[in-house]
Formats: sequence, structure tokens, C-alpha cells
Amino acid sequence: MTIHPTAIVDEGAEIGEGTRVWHFTHVQGGARIGRNCTLGQNVYVGARVVIGDDCKLQNNVSVYEGVTLGNGVFCGPSCVFTNDLTPRARYPKGHERFVATRVLDGASIGANATIVCGHIIGKNAMIGAGAVVTTNVPDHALMLGVPAAQHGFVCTCGLRLDGLRCSACGRLFIPVGEGLSEVEPPARG
Repeated sequence: MTIHPTAIVDEGAEIGEGTRVWHFTHVQGGARIGRNCTLGQNVYVGARVVIGDDCKLQNNVSVYEGVTLGNGVFCGPSCVFTNDLTPRARYPKGHERFVATRVLDGASIGANATIVCGHIIGKNAMIGAGAVVTTNVPDHALMLGVPAAQHGFVCTCGLRLDGLRCSACGRLFIPVGEGLSEVEPPARG
């Protein structure tokens, strides 16, 4: 692992093999960060946050206590997660009353997006830049706007889907609940 000299990693934080922690980043004690992750400049990771393997958090991302990121999650510059629906400076609740948020494997969150706590962002979902997520997000959903609304689906490779087969990689999907599930891997050439 690589930790820049200006980064602060508190005692009790766990950081996986191959993970890189860049300039002015702060990882609080009790946080668990997986293998082969990149935490860009000025990232904040709160106590008891769990970050899976192969995640990329761009500069200025704030991941507050109560958030769990699955494997392969991308967080664009300056995106932020909340953990309290009714915050007050004079009446702090303590970590026992924070509202949990889960981001499932492969999801991408665009620059300056805000994820309001208490929701699940589905597997391989894509949240557009500047969006404000106030609801659960289905697997492979494309969410845009304020508040974020669904504007179709995206493939595992990230391309917007025009049907149930990706025109770029050939993956095939079926509807499952409100989202999509991949049923056929891309063809090998």
C-alpha cells in the first residue's frame, strides 16, 4: 500500500494491500478499506465506513460514518454522502442514530452528486454528475437530476442501454424487479 506523507490514517483503520491514499486524505480509526483502492487528494473516510476492493474515490469525496461501498465502486470528484436526516449542531445524535447507506458492487457516482442517507444504490447503477439521490436506486439504473430520477439503464461496461443487449460489449440483460440483471457475458473475440 502507498500512503502519502500528508495523509492521516488514524490508529485502528484497516487498509488493504495495493491501496493508495493520496495527499491530505483522512481515514478515521475503525474504517475498513479493501484492496487495490485509490483515495484521491483530500478524501475523508469516517469511522466504521466500509469500502470494498477495487474502489476509486476521486478528489474531495466525503464518505461519512454509516456508509458501505461494495467492490468496484467509483465516486467522482466532490461527491458526498450524508448520514443524518435531521442534523442539528446543538443536538448531535451520535453514531448509533446515523442512517445507513449502501452502494452495491460496480456502481458509479458522478462529480458533485449528493447521496441522501438511508438508501441503497443498486449494482452497476450510475448516478449523474450533480444529482441528488433521495430514493433507492435499482440495479443498472441511470439516475439524473435534482432530485434524481431514472432515465433508463446502463450496462455493466457503463454504456447507456437502448434495449436489453449492450451495443458495445454484447452483454444481455433481463428485467428483475425495478432493475436489470445480466444473463449473458460479453462475447469473446
